[in-house]
Amino acid sequence: MRKKIVAGNWKMNKKPSETAALIDGIKALVKDIKNVEVVVCPPFTALAAAAEAVKGSNVGLGAQNVAWAASGAFTGEIAADMLKDLGVSYVIIGHSERRQYFGETDATVNARLKAALAADLIPI
Repeated sequence: MRKKIVAGNWKMNKKPSETAALIDGIKALVKDIKNVEVVVCPPFTALAAAAEAVKGSNVGLGAQNVAWAASGAFTGEIAADMLKDLGVSYVIIGHSERRQYFGETDATVNARLKAALAADLIPI
């Protein structure tokens, strides 16, 4: 049986300066949880602070999106290897808001999924 995942998507909330305090509170609440993978998914700007805050805990780190391309002129996108370098293990792909507001399709979601899997990121 697969392990269950509970992921908190912060959406476009919390600045890097607020990240450690929120994660410290989460860590205290979930420190004894063993049968569920707990993951936080802050905005890209807070990923570095979150990576530091989750170290040594049972809280995993996820990103809210990943680019389909490994590099290039794709302003505002972030490549899978960039996420890995930050300590990200999970990535949200195909979120309904990305589809509604940014026009993502099954084809673009599939391309993002392939990029995530190629980088050993766990898709959510």
